[in-house]
Amino acid sequence: MRILVLCTGNSCRSQMAHGYLQRFGGSAVEVYSAGMETHGVNELAIAVMLEDGINIVHHTSNQVDEYRDIPFDHVITVCDNAKEVCPFFPADVRQHHRNFPDPSKVIGTEQEILTAFRKTRDEIKLYCKQFIAQYA
Repeated sequence: MRILVLCTGNSCRSQMAHGYLQRFGGSAVEVYSAGMETHGVNELAIAVMLEDGINIVHHTSNQVDEYRDIPFDHVITVCDNAKEVCPFFPADVRQHHRNFPDPSKVIGTEQEILTAFRKTRDEIKLYCKQFIAQYA
């Protein structure tokens, strides 16, 4: 099963979802993540994923057009902006949407920002676990 996770910049939420979908799906899934733009992988996303035992340091920030020729079974948009501007996919691709808060937009102390990243990570983890249980 091939899964594409889309977000605006492919820096945080889509990267976290990519890590969890791969973890929970194992060899039964091929997971890709991309953005409408590329913003680089967020260092705090890497850090909070490492806290939960998932290393996404090797992930790259990719633009969705790079994957046009891959036949995906599922496309998951993880932010409203990506859903609104999501490119066309063939009718046999199952599209899913869940808007997760963007922790990279939080303004506050270092601890408040880190807390926001952990909260979003935990929401994404639960969603991905349920997604794999339902579709894989």
